[in-house]
Amino acid sequence: MKIEENISLQNLNTFGIDAKARFFLEVTSLLQLQKVLGLKAYPEKFILGGGSNLLLTKDIDTLVLHINLKGISVVEEADGHVVVKAMAGENWHNLVLWSLDRGYGGLENLSLIPGNVGTAPIQNIGAYGVELKDIFESCTAMEIATGELVEFDNEACQFGYRDSIFKNKHKGKYIITSVNFRLSSKNHGLNTGYGAIETELKQRDIVYPTIRDISDAVIAIRKSKLPDPDEIGNSGSFFKNPVVSKKVVQRIKKEYPNVPSYEVDEDYFKVPAGWLIEQCGFKGKRFGDAGVHEKQALVLVNHGNATGEEILNLALKIQKEVKQRFKIEIQPEVNIIK
Repeated sequence: MKIEENISLQNLNTFGIDAKARFFLEVTSLLQLQKVLGLKAYPEKFILGGGSNLLLTKDIDTLVLHINLKGISVVEEADGHVVVKAMAGENWHNLVLWSLDRGYGGLENLSLIPGNVGTAPIQNIGAYGVELKDIFESCTAMEIATGELVEFDNEACQFGYRDSIFKNKHKGKYIITSVNFRLSSKNHGLNTGYGAIETELKQRDIVYPTIRDISDAVIAIRKSKLPDPDEIGNSGSFFKNPVVSKKVVQRIKKEYPNVPSYEVDEDYFKVPAGWLIEQCGFKGKRFGDAGVHEKQALVLVNHGNATGEEILNLALKIQKEVKQRFKIEIQPEVNIIK
């Protein structure tokens, strides 16, 4: 087990921020993870997964553990479904492709989401009408204080909108090492009614879509709207879509009759944060190398050499403008390290 020093994290976070780790270890086995957690010489550990939901605003002056556990397998097969186990270091989209190649349904709407499997439950990732909790069976996590493995079922994770117990009560206490997904092996329940999926399928003259068709449609839509982190640094959607009361939506409609809103229940609606940001004039704007994407105002980008602090300052400016204009507070979806 070789712990390195003064390692750049630029290639390990999708914003491309050139922060450095004082100490660094790539973790490739559970035994290795248990051993390093027990090292008293490094009392503080910073856990790094795929780096796709992260904004580093400073160097990390502790031991960075890059979780790179690998492996995908079927652990249960029954009539109509399978349970697939994926290790935390597996790339999320590679897992989606793996399941599609085997005819397993459930992950197709979550195609092309950046990041690794281990961080997906923390965020309860979601897209196009599907959230991780919908196909989540359980996860195994190692308790940082003891090195013991603990299993969490769906209910124990307390999933919410881009939220889980790992972002609240258990924040900083566990490292997710693997995740089990319950997927369909036949009679797939297709979800085509959200966003532009149906439109994309019609353009492709697809009347009876397969799970692969839906995945291809989602990939095309995402590529048309969202920048590739390999081409320009970003972390996908930077802000959560705020959930507001019906009265707030009605108030906004007086000035903006075409405000988009999506019913959560009879009293509350979700308003796209990207729309709010765009109305404030930020879409496509650039402040040095920190900017807002030209096609999707929900995405903040690094045009080259922006620091994490510069991107954070832009985010704070956007929050302030949205609150002043709409009396709505938008919250970051990205984990900001200050």
